[in-house]
Amino acid sequence: MDAIVFDWDGTLVDSLPAIFDANLRVLEEYGLPFDDERYRAAYVPDWRLMYQRLGIPDEALDAAGERWLALYAETDAAALLPRISDSLQRLSDAGYVMGLVTAGHSDVVNRQLERFGIGHLLPVRVFGNDEVATKPHPDPLLLALRQLDRAERVATARYVGDVPDDMRMARSVGALGVGIESSIGSRAELIAAGASEVYPGVAEFVDALLTGKRAAKVEAAPAPTEPAAAEPT
Repeated sequence: MDAIVFDWDGTLVDSLPAIFDANLRVLEEYGLPFDDERYRAAYVPDWRLMYQRLGIPDEALDAAGERWLALYAETDAAALLPRISDSLQRLSDAGYVMGLVTAGHSDVVNRQLERFGIGHLLPVRVFGNDEVATKPHPDPLLLALRQLDRAERVATARYVGDVPDDMRMARSVGALGVGIESSIGSRAELIAAGASEVYPGVAEFVDALLTGKRAAKVEAAPAPTEPAAAEPT
């Protein structure tokens, strides 16, 4: 059966408000402005690049990242999005192999997976602090597919995520990008980045996949001529 690899924050777990709040507190400590508009304009999965765009000096990046991690770890506000446990179990029962490629830190995400009781459904995991390039570079997704023993079936693999760089990563390896609308990834933005389908949530995607009632195909964006370059880390 084919592989389905998921993003974490904003796709499977409702963590974006808590992430925003931790970013706000970090930026306030450095005397820098931060709001929804600035967040959307600066956001990339590579947190170092995002903080550079928001004005954090290079010499302060490590300290700012550690401060964010400490602030975010203090909250338990993150929760699974609707019907996620059931949806993942249905995919597993149908024979799909599943994994996770996230920009999140392994310490944080692994604790959340344990708390939510879904870790056994996502045995293959690639994290933002692993020794691998950052999304939208193809390497994180290729690594997950190799670990799932699906490296030779990339064309039928799906990557499900909520931001444009998720779709760009999927396109760069020749996989199908499934967009999930979120506060930092609108339907139009996901389609422009190469999503083959867009849904309001993962549960709706799984319903459509397993019943054969698929979303209407979106107009495909032109394929990249070569893999995206890695973002600086």
